[in-house]
Amino acid sequence: MTFTVPDMTCGHCKAAVEAAIAEAGGHATVDLAAKTVTVEGLDQTRAANAIRAAGYEVSPA
Repeated sequence: MTFTVPDMTCGHCKAAVEAAIAEAGGHATVDLAAKTVTVEGLDQTRAANAIRAAGYEVSPA
C-alpha cells in the first residue's frame, strides 16, 4: 500500500520513516520527490501508526 507523507523533505525524514516501518515489521520504499511511502508486510493501520509515531502526518495515497 502507498501513503502520502507531505512533511517528508530530506534524507533524515526518509531514514526515520524507513526505520519506523522496519521496527513495526515491514519494509518501506520512500519517494521523497513524490512524498510517498510504499509499505509491504504490514496492514494499513499498523503502517500508518508507525509513520505517525515517527512524527509525520500520513494519509492513504
